[in-house]
Amino acid sequence: MPDIQISAIICTHNRDTYLGAAIDSLLAQDFAAEFEVVVVDNGSSDRTHEVVQQRISHPRLKYIFEPVIGLSVARNTGAKIARGKILAYLDDDAVASNRWLQVLFSAYQSNSQLAIAGGKVTLLWPEGMQQPRWLSPGLASNLGAYDLGDRIVYIDQPGLTPRGLNYSIRRSFLEEIGGFDPHLGRVGKNLLSNEELQMTEFALQRGWQVAYLPEALVAHNVAPERLKRSWFLNRGWWQGISECYREQLAGKAGISQLQRGGERFLRGLYKALQYFSDPAERFDNLVYAYGQIAYLNTAIQGLLSISSKK
Repeated sequence: MPDIQISAIICTHNRDTYLGAAIDSLLAQDFAAEFEVVVVDNGSSDRTHEVVQQRISHPRLKYIFEPVIGLSVARNTGAKIARGKILAYLDDDAVASNRWLQVLFSAYQSNSQLAIAGGKVTLLWPEGMQQPRWLSPGLASNLGAYDLGDRIVYIDQPGLTPRGLNYSIRRSFLEEIGGFDPHLGRVGKNLLSNEELQMTEFALQRGWQVAYLPEALVAHNVAPERLKRSWFLNRGWWQGISECYREQLAGKAGISQLQRGGERFLRGLYKALQYFSDPAERFDNLVYAYGQIAYLNTAIQGLLSISSKK
């Protein structure tokens, strides 16, 4: 059995509409060595299994069903099944460029200190639709857009970490930190996040490197339901919860969270008023302020929980 150099992993949950194109983009990769494609079906109840079965005869394709819902759980399951030393994660509603795996693999081959790498992400708008006037570049990043330019960038700020939809990680590093944290990452419709940010923090703390590779290009489908203001407010809410959880997991819980959250909430409201005539910037800052309410709510719950245990 030939050695697998890199494993491409798709973790999917009820995305049968886009899944086939994602799988096909991986099976068609222009890659000089051996690779595999692993689909982790994370408790789907739609046609996901059927979509995979239509392609299962391909020798590179593997399928596994993971009943425990959660993106981090599914990613860890994919890592256990995969045989590659490099794990490349592609979202189920994204399409990889044909040299995606080659660009990622070459980066790891040439740099033994590279722990995490991801590439540029462009957006695929639904047919007949375009970016709304009220959608700022900052909020577009919530749809997956990611562009740090046309040169390789070594990340030194966790906030600039590669997007999870176009993401790769060295297996030895993943094993070193014990896998993806199941307390972070999407769980069904709960939009928990920040797991990639946490991974970058771990890597930098341990002396590893994290890179943005512009040529590792992926296009991300924008689902029509994500072009509603309510989706962005919900996303902002869960972003606030995720940030609070991440701080708690890092041992930064406490009264100071109330001060930080309060200051950020007021800053968001102030900027929303400051940019009142600009619909995109106004809405961006309202979403930010709304997320801080969730952050504060989660921080208060954490403090009450600690108090009740004393």
